Amino acid sequence: MTTGIENITTLLSTMEPTLDPEIYVFITTTKPLSSLPLSTLNPQLIAQEKEGITIVTTEAIATSHGFHDIVFPCQKISLTIHSSLEAIGLIAAITDRLKNSGISTNVVSGFFHDHIYVPARRAEDAMQVLEQLAIDAREGKKANE
Repeated sequence: MTTGIENITTLLSTMEPTLDPEIYVFITTTKPLSSLPLSTLNPQLIAQEKEGITIVTTEAIATSHGFHDIVFPCQKISLTIHSSLEAIGLIAAITDRLKNSGISTNVVSGFFHDHIYVPARRAEDAMQVLEQLAIDAREGKKANE
């Protein structure tokens, strides 16, 4: 099994961000993970913290399961390049460029790809920023230019 690409220039210049059309939300619960109906919650993300469990799923699914304290309606952008979990600078370059455009991010690194949750109202803007970042990298410009 390959462990992914580590070279930042290669990662930035060859990434092809894809926008998931679904609207996701963040929910939290203090119930034990083993008691949750994960097959029907269809979580995109599960994070266990001492205060509780954070789950990212669709608003419709969250509501249908009785979760009403939902926050951060967002869309997921996946970077369709197999980045190494040890790659240095990829997330920093992406979040820095999005920060400069006033777009908040919640980033998750999976084994194969990185995923960026951005406010739904700014998803198209975020896509443009990331596409420009890839173009800039192909043209040899530094990520922070």
